[in-house]
Amino acid sequence: MAGFGGDSWLSEFSSCEQQAQEILEKIHERNKQQRSGANYSKLNSAIRVQMKKFSRDLVTLRQGLSKASSAYHITQRELERRQNMLDNLASKEKQLNDASKNDQVAAPTERSNLFGNQGSAGFHDDPWATEESEETRGLNVSDIRQQQTRVMDEQDRGLDVLSSVIARQKQLGQAIGDEVDLQNELIDDIQSGVQKTDARLLKETRHVKIVDKKSANCGMIVVIVLLLIAIVVVACIPK
Repeated sequence: MAGFGGDSWLSEFSSCEQQAQEILEKIHERNKQQRSGANYSKLNSAIRVQMKKFSRDLVTLRQGLSKASSAYHITQRELERRQNMLDNLASKEKQLNDASKNDQVAAPTERSNLFGNQGSAGFHDDPWATEESEETRGLNVSDIRQQQTRVMDEQDRGLDVLSSVIARQKQLGQAIGDEVDLQNELIDDIQSGVQKTDARLLKETRHVKIVDKKSANCGMIVVIVLLLIAIVVVACIPK
């Protein structure tokens, strides 16, 4: 099976479902043969081989869905829908295993298979099974298949659009995140500059205090000198 990418998972799931239908048809064909006949053994061998491939493909589908979920490629709602689809396919796998060991399984009609209404004759009722509508009662099997294919194609296109919208939202979120990081860097630079300015202000304030103190001391010395000069002058003046 191809790797997971885009909506290839849905195509792989459809292929796996088709395998299940082919296996069931081979089981019915085998059950029509005599156990001792060559055709019985040939079909039985082909069924076992195809069952192994079906099981491997089912595991691959689970792994692909898990990877898509981890990488947020699909929405939670879509993840739950696909998980339910896988659970239903796993249930069919178990029924196929049981049917392959039992040669008394009756063949369901192909028309019923298209609507999932197979009952106990084949697979159990599909949880998404629908009753045949008035629009399809006049159509043959080929027309119904084409109609269902068109519906699935429309759903795939809708999922493509949804995927594109999510991708754009992701890009927008990344752009906003980059802008926030840039603004944080600018804020850090401003904060660093403010801290440096505060340090310089404190340093200059200390310098001013030192100069002020020195100026006060110098003033006192000047006053003392002036007083001494005044005393000398007064002493030298004759009476």
